[in-house]
Amino acid sequence: MTRVTRIVGWGLAGLLLLLVAALLLLLQLFDWNQLKPALNARVSAALERPFAIEGNLAVVWRREPGEGNWRAWLPWPHFSAGQLSLGNPEWAKGESFVSLERVQFRLAPLPLLWKTVRIPHIELHAPRASLERLADGRSNWTFDLGGDDPQAPSPWTLDIGTVAFDKGRIRLDDQSLQTRLELLVEPLGQPIPFSDILGKGAADQSAGQHAAAQDYAFAWQAKGRYKGLPLDGSGKVGGLLALQDARRPFPLQADIRAGSTRIALAGTLTDPQHLGALDLRLRLSGSSLGHLYPLTGVTLPDTPAFATEGRLSAQLQDEGGARFRYEDFHGRIGASDIQGNLTFVARQPRPKLSGSLTSKQLRFADLAPLIGADSNAQKRARGATARQPADKVLPVEAFRTERWRAMDADVSFTGKRIVQREELPFTDLFTHVLLNDGELILEPLRFGVAGGRLDSTIRLDGRRTPMQGQARLNARSFKLKQLFPGVEVMQSSLGELNGDARLAGTGNSVAALLGSADGELQLLINDGRISRNLMEIAGLNLGNYLIGKLFGDEEVAINCAAADLRIKRGLMNTQLFVVDTENALIEVDGTLNLSNERLDLTVAPRSKGVRVLSLRSPLYVAGSLKDPDAGVKPVPLALRGTGMLALGALVAPAAGLLALVAPSGDRPNQCAVLLQRMGEPARRSVQ
Repeated sequence: MTRVTRIVGWGLAGLLLLLVAALLLLLQLFDWNQLKPALNARVSAALERPFAIEGNLAVVWRREPGEGNWRAWLPWPHFSAGQLSLGNPEWAKGESFVSLERVQFRLAPLPLLWKTVRIPHIELHAPRASLERLADGRSNWTFDLGGDDPQAPSPWTLDIGTVAFDKGRIRLDDQSLQTRLELLVEPLGQPIPFSDILGKGAADQSAGQHAAAQDYAFAWQAKGRYKGLPLDGSGKVGGLLALQDARRPFPLQADIRAGSTRIALAGTLTDPQHLGALDLRLRLSGSSLGHLYPLTGVTLPDTPAFATEGRLSAQLQDEGGARFRYEDFHGRIGASDIQGNLTFVARQPRPKLSGSLTSKQLRFADLAPLIGADSNAQKRARGATARQPADKVLPVEAFRTERWRAMDADVSFTGKRIVQREELPFTDLFTHVLLNDGELILEPLRFGVAGGRLDSTIRLDGRRTPMQGQARLNARSFKLKQLFPGVEVMQSSLGELNGDARLAGTGNSVAALLGSADGELQLLINDGRISRNLMEIAGLNLGNYLIGKLFGDEEVAINCAAADLRIKRGLMNTQLFVVDTENALIEVDGTLNLSNERLDLTVAPRSKGVRVLSLRSPLYVAGSLKDPDAGVKPVPLALRGTGMLALGALVAPAAGLLALVAPSGDRPNQCAVLLQRMGEPARRSVQ
């Protein structure tokens, strides 16, 4: 290389360095505020909303610490801008959508060559946001960026690492959700360690599964209405929102009251950029589980006051839909304990709730709100608007079938011990609840009662208006001595109660379903005893009166009680209703109207042998189920024109009851004897 060439080369290199230095100096000294008018206009045109940087706009070039090799010599631009605002679309109420007192960030220059905007860290000072959505779905946080194909992906990629923020305020007015909220976020005086809120054990477990969570740095408060319910909440969050590192947990803590429900949680959100996963300790409490529906979209039954605590984990980006698991939770519903595991999957076309629940001791009264059978005082306590009329027994509160179509369910429930009264032991309960597109099925619904079992299947089709319901019930081997443990003479009884029922009706409440029902009820009781004392223990004042009129104060042995009742459009007729005692055969004849809850029954005794009853006229039971009336009919028993006690007229009903006859040890079953006398077909098998 000649000397001239070397001189020219060094000269060009020096000139290039001089130009670079001059460019850097120009960039360093350039007044970037001169670009604000053009920048504001370009952004406003692109977003079709007014955008303005009203404060100082500056760019400072610095070398980035931590960059190795030759990259350490490449300066990065550090941007800062003050008094930024982005306006609303024309239909929105306020002038400003978002405003910032100041924003600061640095930009990696090299990734721009492959169309990546990489911002490792951004700081937002005094952010303000006013979010609005109309009932027709239009929202001011949705932007139409135009272009030939708005759905086509942009060739540019935005890569943000962490977001830091300070005191901010967010206002939300969402007409589609009936929600108006004010949210205030401000720095804590001193950061609070994550373990101080969640507990050291839970914090260590979280750190083992992810990275260690950052400390709580900000407090927040929210007030307003959410889905029409008054809401008041407060809590704490971390200071840096890690959008890039999915392993870095962002701490959350909240204590929220929405209507009569309280939600308390503490834990972490991972991968905030994609709303990746939640891991929280969650406590729920309120006046009824049914009140969680407007808050969560999960269809749950009406219950007494409840409180539960457990772990809520969520995979928010699961392929089959966001998956929530409420694990190892425990608590109380009314006076009953509850524990179990539930999974909620936000799948299509409907989300699904599945899992298993267990109660070690279930109070029978806590099941009453499920069918609206709790008292009016209890209804008020759980916020129900329906009230049970004073003159009605059957529950009139309507089922919320519109909620049944909001999700599907597959949940099993086990009640290991049921308590109603100590003298009436329900031993256990099991049911499998299926909810599919508005149809609710309980199959089986099984109770253990007095040494026997009650098996049933319930189907309620909420897809139809009015709702259609079907029920099948089978009662087997209820031991009389266990049904009435307080009656001493019953303890030597080997008798049992057996029965079958089949019902189908339409209506959106228990009262409506039974008031329109078709079906049948068959019942058989053998080898028992009855007395005024028994009626008093059972709390049956009407029964006490009837027994007193028929037998005085004596305890009377029952050989058999048999009933075959038919129901048509809510009207129950007695095909067969007889009670065979040691000194009389008693017939019950008449109707029970389930639609208007009116009784019209005649009780006619016929004495046996030497033990002649003093009563010569039949008894009547009339009036309402709520307040029945009983008395002696003026017509003598001998003049009654019915032929019911002519046993040959009862062949068909009697034969139909034979399937309920159970073995009675070494001695013959008295119900079998009675039914055979009523016209049992030859060689009919006895079960």
